[in-house]
Amino acid sequence: MANIFDTVRFRTIPRVGALLLCVIAFASYAEDELSKESGIYYPEVELEELFIDVQVSKVLGDYKTFVDAIPKSSPREVLKRYRALKGTPEFDLKTFIHSHFILPESPSIKSGAHEALLQNHLNNHWKNLVRHPRQTSEYSSLIDLPNPYIVPGGRFREMFYWDSYFSIVGLLESGEDELALGMIDNFAYLIDSFGFIPNGNRSYFLSRSQPPLFAATLLAYAEKHGLDAVIQYLPQLEKEYQYWMDGNESVPQEAVEGVHLIVLENGDYLNRYAGAKEEPRAEAYGKELRWASALPERERGTYHKHLRAVCESGWDFSSRWFSDGMNKSTTYAMDIIPVDLTSLLFQIEHTLAVLFDHSGNSKKSEHYFAASERRKALLHKYHFDEKTGTYQDYDYVQGKLTGRMSMAMAYPLFVGAATASAANSVSKYLNQHFLKQGGFVSTLVETGEQWDYPNGWAPLQYIGVKGLLTYNKHALANDAMSRWLALNEKVYQAEGKMMEKYNVVDTTLKAGGGEYPTQDGFGWTNGVDLAFYRLLAEQNVASK
Repeated sequence: MANIFDTVRFRTIPRVGALLLCVIAFASYAEDELSKESGIYYPEVELEELFIDVQVSKVLGDYKTFVDAIPKSSPREVLKRYRALKGTPEFDLKTFIHSHFILPESPSIKSGAHEALLQNHLNNHWKNLVRHPRQTSEYSSLIDLPNPYIVPGGRFREMFYWDSYFSIVGLLESGEDELALGMIDNFAYLIDSFGFIPNGNRSYFLSRSQPPLFAATLLAYAEKHGLDAVIQYLPQLEKEYQYWMDGNESVPQEAVEGVHLIVLENGDYLNRYAGAKEEPRAEAYGKELRWASALPERERGTYHKHLRAVCESGWDFSSRWFSDGMNKSTTYAMDIIPVDLTSLLFQIEHTLAVLFDHSGNSKKSEHYFAASERRKALLHKYHFDEKTGTYQDYDYVQGKLTGRMSMAMAYPLFVGAATASAANSVSKYLNQHFLKQGGFVSTLVETGEQWDYPNGWAPLQYIGVKGLLTYNKHALANDAMSRWLALNEKVYQAEGKMMEKYNVVDTTLKAGGGEYPTQDGFGWTNGVDLAFYRLLAEQNVASK
């Protein structure tokens, strides 16, 4: 299937700070055409006003429930029946939905409290998170995948992109290498099918990706099995890189605002997370429509694109993306060049260089090595703040750092792109400001959003710890791992399960914030904890 972004082209911009280009204003049309031509079911397209009425009324509680539901007959027939009945005195929307749709099962995670050791529970729990790839109906929003995969847990019933990297790390620790490799195959299949890895294997996720950790996944597998085991995925990795570079094999010479690629007037290039459509996300339709209603109508389309860009980042939602640092109504994510994305693109470029060298293609290897070195220089030029000694996001419209401190500052260390002096100063800052009783806190600002203080998340613990170890900050890394595992073990003994996120500041309280209840399961927490048990054991042996 063709990537709907393939036809996007740039326009030149006279200066940094010009109005954002609506590069894919045709996205709704393209999605409608995809639903007709590909056989993919888009509930937000095919159910028309029924979809809107259900999501606005929130009759099913969780907005995600309806987009995961399966019509019992064709959407056209269900819609026709709805139009005939909705005006009658006895009509009840909730009853109609239950009569005409198969609703997804409520989240249910088996407790493992009977296992005394958390590490044993984690190794044995993967089977509860495995899902098999095939649809049960042609009217399912689920995208078929060739191999079984791990779901995050809770309300998340599909294979998520960046979650899966951390799950794969854990699967490799558990000896579940076949399942891990199958998930890598799934990534490759999605790239071959759509030109990128979507947020998850649902139709309503096909307008965005997530943090590009495919290269990191290949490196994790290769660390155990060697480069020969992953060289077959080189074409897909290069194709994903082209997605983030908007299809450009070389950087345009003029200043441009692309979908993900931003070229400044001086020729420097940077990348952003992007929002493809000027409307609420299908799986969050009612609440995002409500949020936008507080804004002037002329601003709502752009606001929805900013929200979608945040969701592509995985940090939905956080003070990182708010112009006032506090309120979601000021989200301006498409103006921001995120330090984590710059770092991960360096990692992709460097990994491409390594893999092309391994395959004997010295010309392409040299090309990507040069690109990675240039990216490394740009990372330090645009993201490092000499005053605070931290890496930060960069507002390319205003031409300055955002000043929003977050655990994203650890990404340059994670990918090995930080200078030695920067790594030293970032490590000190993390130790002084981010390391709390239960591990690293996401940000230093308490907004009520789930990716802010006082919450800590497994992926950010892993990025931080691996980054510190890369620069030989063993004591701080060990301290962070020990605190995180102690908190996880404490919650496990009390609850008998793993959580999506934790309150790392006051470990007597549960994590909160966000637009849905705390989820349990939980794939990336399981994976990170298993990695930490091994890393701590290795550090203890090395110190003796």
